[in-house]
Amino acid sequence: MKKVSLLLTLFAFIGVVSAQNPHQVNSFFEPNGMVRLETQELALASDSLVTIQHRAEDVVWRRDIYRIIDMRQKQNFQLYFPVMPDDPTYWSLYRLVLDAVSNGLTIYRPDQYVIKPTFSPDRIIPKKEVPDYFMTGTWADLDREDPDTYLLQYDSATQVLTPNFTRYENYVRNQVKFLVQEVVFFNKHTSRLYKKIIAIAPLQPDMASGDDENPSEFMRSSIKFWMLFDELRPWLAKRYMIPTQNEQKRVTFDEFFQKRLFTSYIIGESNMYNRMILDYCKTEVEAKREQARIESELLTFEQDLWEY
Repeated sequence: MKKVSLLLTLFAFIGVVSAQNPHQVNSFFEPNGMVRLETQELALASDSLVTIQHRAEDVVWRRDIYRIIDMRQKQNFQLYFPVMPDDPTYWSLYRLVLDAVSNGLTIYRPDQYVIKPTFSPDRIIPKKEVPDYFMTGTWADLDREDPDTYLLQYDSATQVLTPNFTRYENYVRNQVKFLVQEVVFFNKHTSRLYKKIIAIAPLQPDMASGDDENPSEFMRSSIKFWMLFDELRPWLAKRYMIPTQNEQKRVTFDEFFQKRLFTSYIIGESNMYNRMILDYCKTEVEAKREQARIESELLTFEQDLWEY
């Protein structure tokens, strides 16, 4: 009995010494006195992102939903700020996308007839054409011979894309909306309703205010390009968002989206007519009523499966 007690005391002592060893804990400060942001840990975590695998036979219901994330909403401010491109600590979502594309993220050409994206090989935008999708304005209003027209510049000799920040700040101030395609599905094995973002696309910021006669066509023409969300996640997981109030409460972009901390509004759902809300709702009141109907169906679907 004494031997057991002695061993327990020894293990407890070793645990205390190990806990006090500064080489085995993450320091709050860097050696130079700066606050440490744990960027090395984020880089390692991005290589092993957690993805839930759902068996096809367990999914008994699904619906595709299209949402707009408007970064002018207070809940989405962390996606919009900072607008400066050279902030050493924090980036905006668009600045992160710029870095991801310049480092090899594949982007896909949108369809001019439907909002639904297609991720076939023929829709992939070749690297030499990528700068055309990062122009600081519309084709009609810009000098395409001016290199500062492009936020990404392509070197044909090295085949490398490089960010160009000459006009970045003026452009990104108006880049306030992203379009998201997500799938909502019910898994009978876990008896839960899940939401998963499939794709995300920035919307053109400097087009006309809109087409009152054909708003759906205007929406389609506003889509700059599509990105597969899971392909973007490694970059989202490597960056902390700019904090709000509590500087120590750091959240990565990936955590922000996985925990659905953003706010958004629905612009369409999958249906046999292949129509968005803007195609059949002619007034703002009708559109808001339809958005509320879809949101209500999604909220009550899971509860309606059970009897109490």
